[in-house]
Amino acid sequence: MTLHKPKDPKACLCPIRDVLDRLGDRWSLLVIHELEAGTLRFSELRNRIGDVSQRMLAQTLRRLEQDGLVSRQVFATVPLRVEYSLTPLGHSLLKPLQSMIEWALENHDAVRAARAAYVAPMAIAAN
Repeated sequence: MTLHKPKDPKACLCPIRDVLDRLGDRWSLLVIHELEAGTLRFSELRNRIGDVSQRMLAQTLRRLEQDGLVSRQVFATVPLRVEYSLTPLGHSLLKPLQSMIEWALENHDAVRAARAAYVAPMAIAAN
């Protein structure tokens, strides 16, 4: 899900924008992190993440599947059973993701303190 449309039509060719824009949403990295443990059903993923809506989780899983990071397997049972797991491409993202998680854990207090101390600049009055 792209938050903005770049003015330059060639911007979609930029690997940083093209890939990281998709991974930088609110839920994708959490889903990938949870699937590191192995195959999970939709309801298990939703319970593990907690505050994600059913709609947003479904959209996130669809995008991750479209990007080749997650595979979806449907079992013809009653009720229908659907399981999600990481693909080899998804597994390749775990190492850099783990580094980001470690950084976030180590620096969480410092980031929260900086947010609390931040004072927005005053708007310059137009003359």
